[in-house]
Amino acid sequence: MKICCIGAGYVGGPTMAMIAQKCPNISVTVVDLNDQRIADWNSGQLPVYEPGLQSIVENTRGKNLFFSTDIDQNLQAADVIFISVNTPTKDYGSGAGQAADLRFVESCARRIAEAGGGDKVVVEKSTVPVRTAQMVNEILQGAQNGFTYQVVSNPEFLAEGTAMVDLECPDRVLIGGEKTDDGNAAVEKVVSIYANWVDHDRIITTNLWSSELSKLTANAFLAQRISSINAISALCEETGADVDEVAKAIGMDSRIGAKFLKSSIGFGGSCFQKDILNLTYLCSHFGLPEVAGYWDQVISMNEYQKERFVRRILDAMHNTISGKQIAVLGFAFKKDTNDARESPAIGICKRLLEEKGSLKIYDPQVSRESILSCLGINDDDGKDRLTFCDSAEQACSGTHAIAILTEWDEFKEIDYKEVLGTMHRPAHLFDGRNLLELDKLIDMGYRAFGIGKA
Repeated sequence: MKICCIGAGYVGGPTMAMIAQKCPNISVTVVDLNDQRIADWNSGQLPVYEPGLQSIVENTRGKNLFFSTDIDQNLQAADVIFISVNTPTKDYGSGAGQAADLRFVESCARRIAEAGGGDKVVVEKSTVPVRTAQMVNEILQGAQNGFTYQVVSNPEFLAEGTAMVDLECPDRVLIGGEKTDDGNAAVEKVVSIYANWVDHDRIITTNLWSSELSKLTANAFLAQRISSINAISALCEETGADVDEVAKAIGMDSRIGAKFLKSSIGFGGSCFQKDILNLTYLCSHFGLPEVAGYWDQVISMNEYQKERFVRRILDAMHNTISGKQIAVLGFAFKKDTNDARESPAIGICKRLLEEKGSLKIYDPQVSRESILSCLGINDDDGKDRLTFCDSAEQACSGTHAIAILTEWDEFKEIDYKEVLGTMHRPAHLFDGRNLLELDKLIDMGYRAFGIGKA
């Protein structure tokens, strides 16, 4: 069997690397229009940082894992084609600000049809709105090139930072297809790939529409839990309760569970917000305004949480940070990834810059170029109030405050007593991830604040 994956990003690259490792008898090729990205995948410095990914790529690359810009040739040769391209929120036309932009998915479908090469199973790996498979199928069938195509939905459920573990030991693998003989055969073909390392009882098969909707729903439920505990964190700060203690108490209820009850500055990443906006749009489109309003509130609470954090910084620093330096520790949307897309740090840093603060930024994996791009600042504009540092200690030195925006483990190992001696007094520390023990920081001499703690 030959597999071709269109899209060498955060999903396509790691997923195909795992398939190549677990299925040495399958030839896996990842293709992309971006020459530099493919060059990076073929180098010693991968474009995606993910624990465990480097070694898997190095062990399989050139054997049964390949990265190429020769799209048409690899599409022609493939038996199974995975579509793993970006589906961002539309910023134009009908549905702008909510609906998923499917132009890249549509482009892939047309490219597959034009390439030909034989009968294919086409797998939706990208997160797409329900009924997208219908669009893909119409394009493929409209080609009238004499070949047959079966469209299968196989949404990813990996989490950045733990992607390789999630791929190797998934909670479930979801595969949806048409309930016809040909559709069932296509589903079984995809099942046979994952069955090389995943137990059959964790491989779920459904119809196409259930599979597509399940991905959106899963992300919406996870984001909802984060917004729920963050809503309670605001109440905790007003009443003297501790949000971590509340989360532990309710998380021990087996009906609720402990996962995704960690209060913070809010969720980020390429999926949660995009998928909830898409879900909201779909609900409105199908005449369900009450359902749309329910899910829209999850986004509203996330934005509120970021603004609350900024307000706490301003209130603690006498409502002005003009002329003051603030150390920003972390910019990625979560630890163990170099992905800063939709990171809460973006909105918070923009607000601090609006208040005329000066920022000294350190993140162990996110590049200076990526940070500037996320903030919408070019190199020249950012020189006066943005400084990029090579260590957390360097970022903290000479500042009036520290803001922890990503839960990198190394931030727990900082000698904060030594750092305090390099800061202006009073020295403030705002822990946006509840990573540190505030009592110990206060005893050292910091004015320390967390999320959901009075």
